[in-house]
Amino acid sequence: MKRFLLDTHIFLWWISDNPKLYEAAGKTIADPKNELYLSAASTWEMVNKSKLGRLSLTETPEAFIRKQLYFNNIKSLDITVEHTLAVSALPLIHKDPFDRLLIAQATLEGLVIITDDEWIRKYNITVL
Repeated sequence: MKRFLLDTHIFLWWISDNPKLYEAAGKTIADPKNELYLSAASTWEMVNKSKLGRLSLTETPEAFIRKQLYFNNIKSLDITVEHTLAVSALPLIHKDPFDRLLIAQATLEGLVIITDDEWIRKYNITVL
């Protein structure tokens, strides 16, 4: 069993069957042997974007995200003090605070990040 952290856009592409989702990501997410995680940072990002009108959801963010986590067997990854402190050790390659937190979480938790973000790929972490 492998453990993966879904970047926010990958989560949204997966649940909406978006053709932007690359084949390797789709196969990995669909494989029931893999353990999938979505960071609380991603849920926070989606809630913020929804409130700002930059993300359209079919229902409230709370209901939508909870349902999708359940239906897709994705576990929530809480944010800890250790995760936030680990951000300070990261080089300032990527300035997006949500993505920097995902990088720190993946590093500390031994997770592979599934992302299409080229900035994340510049860090010394395992990316699918």
